[in-house]
Amino acid sequence: MEYQIGRRIGTDEHVSLPEVHRSVSVETSARGWKRLIAFLGPAYLVSVGYMDPGNWATDLEGGARFGYTLLWVLLLSNLIALLVQTLSARLGIASGRDLAQACREQYPRPVAFALWVLAEIAIAACDLAELLGTAIGLHLLFGIPTLAGVLITGADSLLLLAIQNLGMRKFEAFILSLVFIVGMCFVVELVLAQPSVSAVVSGFAPSLPDEALYVTLGIIGATVMPHNLYLHSALVQTRAYDQSDDGRRSACRYNLVDTTVALNAAFFVNAAILILAAAVFHTRGIEVTELEQAHALLTPLLGTTLASTAFAIALIAAGQSSTLTGTLAGQIVMEGFIRFRLRPFIRRLITRLIAIIPAVAVLLTMGESGTYQLLILSQVVLSIQLPFAVIPLVHFTSSSEIMGPLASPLWVRILGWIAAAVVVALNVRLATTTITAWLAESPSFGVSLLVLLGAVVLAALLAATFLLPIVRRMRRQTVRSWQHVFASVDAALESKPSYRVIAAALAHDEKDPAVVQHALALAEQHRAQLALLHVVEGAVGTMYSSAYDAEARADEEYLDNLCQAIRRRGIECERYVGYGNVPRELLRLVRESNADLLVMGGHRHRGLKDIIFGATISPVRHALDIPVVIV
Repeated sequence: MEYQIGRRIGTDEHVSLPEVHRSVSVETSARGWKRLIAFLGPAYLVSVGYMDPGNWATDLEGGARFGYTLLWVLLLSNLIALLVQTLSARLGIASGRDLAQACREQYPRPVAFALWVLAEIAIAACDLAELLGTAIGLHLLFGIPTLAGVLITGADSLLLLAIQNLGMRKFEAFILSLVFIVGMCFVVELVLAQPSVSAVVSGFAPSLPDEALYVTLGIIGATVMPHNLYLHSALVQTRAYDQSDDGRRSACRYNLVDTTVALNAAFFVNAAILILAAAVFHTRGIEVTELEQAHALLTPLLGTTLASTAFAIALIAAGQSSTLTGTLAGQIVMEGFIRFRLRPFIRRLITRLIAIIPAVAVLLTMGESGTYQLLILSQVVLSIQLPFAVIPLVHFTSSSEIMGPLASPLWVRILGWIAAAVVVALNVRLATTTITAWLAESPSFGVSLLVLLGAVVLAALLAATFLLPIVRRMRRQTVRSWQHVFASVDAALESKPSYRVIAAALAHDEKDPAVVQHALALAEQHRAQLALLHVVEGAVGTMYSSAYDAEARADEEYLDNLCQAIRRRGIECERYVGYGNVPRELLRLVRESNADLLVMGGHRHRGLKDIIFGATISPVRHALDIPVVIV
């Protein structure tokens, strides 16, 4: 594919990672392990983001300061990660869209643009951690100054391009080999550290020591990484699976296995780092403030240089594997949100420069001691951005319009919203604590205003991210309701109702001519029989039901004369007389005459007059299941 420096992407070519889209064949005839192997890979590329140098900083600080007590945070983070990464994979498989593309399509342009900016900030923060981690690893292993290591690491774009040109499966194999190196290094570390098994088990009981919130959020931000959600939803589309509903379901199942195995491997690495710090540093009362300090202390404390060497090798492998997948995430985010494609090395160069600037600034002003706190800060930035990726993901995967038959069932939606609520609650608490601390330290008015304004903007964006899909879904339901009404109208126009018997309720007063006029018109239109209904309300009729008095005779004569006049016009007519309670008797007469429609006259009074004179229309029309015309 020929590239300019950058260009807009047309609708017809808007697929995730077009250079590798559906490039890995999946044999439909293969079953079992052979078919599973074809799907293995995307989750391992994602998992490297769960064991990058940013994780090391938060895990080392958590273990050194609080011992094993934050192991449960790692477990919780891993469970949340397993859930959201599974949802991310399902989104890519079911919809054919990555998370960035779905956000662009489902949110208004200003909201989608703001989400893109936050995603780019998250990728830059992640890249910063990977840059610092690799530079520190080079310093520890070869004695290269950290500043020089930062500049050297900035040139790894060439490595990325070289590996990508080998094809997707070889790229995945290279990343997997780096993950294997990291894992083996920490197996060695744990064997040398010999942690207390009972203390490790007790660390999975939830508790939050004082001053642990910042580190806790850093662990969550480092473990559940927002850019991985964009990445995973695109990587699963590199498999050329069957596009039928059954084929997509099968792909989801195999990717669930891939995700479970890969993320549990990442959990082992994270837990190993925290356990190592707890066993080696916390038990001796040593607070670790730098990765270099951890490396320097491992040899004398464990009695062998193997420990510190393994630590440095793992750090370099983790940094390099993470930086490669971070570049892919940057490409996916830019192409998905704003449909702008850069040449890969240009995109890599921009991302790396954004990360180099704060790293060099900190090294020049604070020295190498400042890199550790910068790593922690980068992970907190990732944690704050996380809700803006998780909430859209849960929304989209719950939508049958986007996911079709693969939309999340109710129990998955509940778990997804619980995970999102946990992330949001922790971030709100962090924001409140941080802003309060800023204001307590009485910084300049401009800084205070900037912090408050930023918090308000983020809160408004978070509310919009959550509410807009709900509003949009309600609007679609309203449109579907109106479409149903329109369909009913169209059906009614094609099949007009036909009435066989039309009843007219007469009161033997001045309103009767209007009632008869409407009833006659309907009867002529439908060629229906006319039934004249009247209820005798006199005192004798009310007390003695069917007593035949002068009033009853006069009413019957009135109805007979009307029927004769109607018959002369060629319309069949019958009359029906009732006695006593008007609503009850009218209902009886309607049923007796088998009427399909009733025409009544309005008495033109309501409220107090209804109480005095009685109401007929309401009790009659509510009790009938046929149309009632009020004249």
